[in-house]
Amino acid sequence: MSKIKENIISFMREEAYKPMTAEELSEVFEINYKELKTFYKLLDDMEEEGYIVKTRKNRYGVPERMNLVVGKLQGNQKGFGFLIPDEEGIEDIYIAAENMNGAMNNDRVIARIIKENIPNKRVEGEIIRILKRANTQIVGTFEKSQNFGFVVPDDKRIYQDIFIPKADINGAKTGHKVVVEVTKWPEKRRNPEGKIIEILGSKDKPGVDILSIIKKYGLPENFPEEVEEYAKAIDEEIPEKEIKRRRDLRNLKIVTIDGEDAKDLDDAVSIEKLPNGRYRLGVHIADVTYYVKEKSPLDKEAFERATSVYLVDRVIPMLPKKLSNGLCSLNPKVDRLTLSCMMTIDSTGKVIEHEIFESIIKTSERMTYTDVTKILKYNDEETIKRYEYLYEDFKLMEELCNILYNKRMQRGALDFDFEECKIILDENGRPIEIKPYEREIANRIIEEFMIVCNETVAEYMYWAGMPFVYRIHEKPDEEKIRLFSEFIYNLGYYLRPTAEMHPKVLQEVLNAAKDKPEEVIIDTLLLRSLKQAKYSPECSGHFGLASKYYCHFTSPIRRYPDLAIHRIIKDYINGKIDEKKMKKYTKFVEKASKQSSDMERVAQEAERETDDLKKVEYMSERIGEIYDGIISSVTSFGMFVELPNTIEGLVHISNMDDDYYIYDEKRYTLIGEKFKKIYRLGDKVKVKVIKTDIENRTIDFTLVEE
Repeated sequence: MSKIKENIISFMREEAYKPMTAEELSEVFEINYKELKTFYKLLDDMEEEGYIVKTRKNRYGVPERMNLVVGKLQGNQKGFGFLIPDEEGIEDIYIAAENMNGAMNNDRVIARIIKENIPNKRVEGEIIRILKRANTQIVGTFEKSQNFGFVVPDDKRIYQDIFIPKADINGAKTGHKVVVEVTKWPEKRRNPEGKIIEILGSKDKPGVDILSIIKKYGLPENFPEEVEEYAKAIDEEIPEKEIKRRRDLRNLKIVTIDGEDAKDLDDAVSIEKLPNGRYRLGVHIADVTYYVKEKSPLDKEAFERATSVYLVDRVIPMLPKKLSNGLCSLNPKVDRLTLSCMMTIDSTGKVIEHEIFESIIKTSERMTYTDVTKILKYNDEETIKRYEYLYEDFKLMEELCNILYNKRMQRGALDFDFEECKIILDENGRPIEIKPYEREIANRIIEEFMIVCNETVAEYMYWAGMPFVYRIHEKPDEEKIRLFSEFIYNLGYYLRPTAEMHPKVLQEVLNAAKDKPEEVIIDTLLLRSLKQAKYSPECSGHFGLASKYYCHFTSPIRRYPDLAIHRIIKDYINGKIDEKKMKKYTKFVEKASKQSSDMERVAQEAERETDDLKKVEYMSERIGEIYDGIISSVTSFGMFVELPNTIEGLVHISNMDDDYYIYDEKRYTLIGEKFKKIYRLGDKVKVKVIKTDIENRTIDFTLVEE
């Protein structure tokens, strides 16, 4: 934030401040006549961003001194919502349906507090202003009536249907998935109004389901022509001058290790054991910034997208294919430009020295997790023979991986062992298999090598005093940890919550629960008690990794923060940072951190939704089948049960008809009133699939008696 913005906010927060007009403020800040227009524009911008509020009498003040809160609205399909405040440390505010005043899910709004915090009750508010609309276009299912139509939004948090006048139906038919542009916003007793701008196709047509999710989250389908043209014009030949400028590592044995279907290979590794017993680990990352020049159409588009999105049936890349799968991808046996981090690591896992430099490499092999695991875990003779010349390297990698992992565990990093899933589709996009995705030794090698590299780079740039994009994970909320400790106390575990909670204390609880019946429940609850990681220009550490310095350096093909810091690192190691660049980068890292964090959330939601959709589709063909599962969540309306293939469904309390069940919120249990049967988080149960709802992404189970 600019200095003057900060000064204005600080001034308005002072005890003696009374709301002032723009003219009065300009006098206080001694703004000369020539700068008045800019100053008034700044006040308008600050009001639009929600930093300050203008009263009906045209006077300005900060929201918190006016009993107002600024934030994002989270809608609910029943019509009410919650305001998630911008300011951390303030609890969410309940907004009743009659106090929404035309605001919709995800809108940025200002709310007035109408009911203060009464014990056991939420703070209540009323929306008084909408700062920024989030839903200018909405995806949904069209229903036609005789003289008009309406669209039922796919996003259930937008609870009102959108009215479509006859003239704006534009050829849509009942059952079509459509994109509607909002032309009139909702008011107290009136639904929003819109016009159909795109017909995606019949909701049952293959591919329309995923396309609807892409449109719903505003994900780009194609690159603008200007970006494609720019990419097409990039020379594939590496100039001799560029090769001479870099350190030549083409004689080193370097490999990539990825999943079978990965095409954007942005990291490669090399290893050797030195005569003194130390390890020399090389992490070589695609030098994307060589091709993606600052402020070029490619760079602007990559900044907007900020991340590649991995949906169940496709990838929406951050960069065009020519770069992501071609020029930048560290494909085998071809020359590639890289940024290398060479680390000397001792037998305890400590990085003794390191060097970061521009390089050129030629990878020896494109290895897969499967093949490396076959070599190291299963001693598969055929695979070992095929990669004989790399066999000793893989053994060394395993050795170093275990050292680094143990070091991380000793310092208290949290290691959750949750299974991810792999969804296999047929040619029509129908799910034919869903199975847990194993985290084998090969995955762990790459994980540990990337973590140590990210830490080394972050610490190096921190002490260099450069503006930077860090990956941070803040300490958990004290209240959430207190509730977690109360719960585990009932299971026989002791945890004393403190303001300076160290992850090591939590890791001890995870270790104590390992391989016990309650392991899943403790892991799940602890994960829910933690904050989400994000990007930040401030280096405040990574709680989950128990790491003081952390960044994302290793995936510049698919993450913008990595690309952003490559640019800064290259300028720094080449001595190109002067005062002007420092100022420019200081502004830039703030914008890049925010954009990257925001777009990461969007990508996560879209990825989760496509997975959920395919899981429901898969179970729709298995009605009546019986499975073993584990209770993964307990609520007042029933319990969620997770199957071994990671699919989750709800046993609704109305289907638990052998007794009347009471919900114990503190112990996450349902207790039968008459027979005292208890269902708790982590319990094993047998369930039968009774119903699925693709539209709402839900699966219903009923319990089966053993």
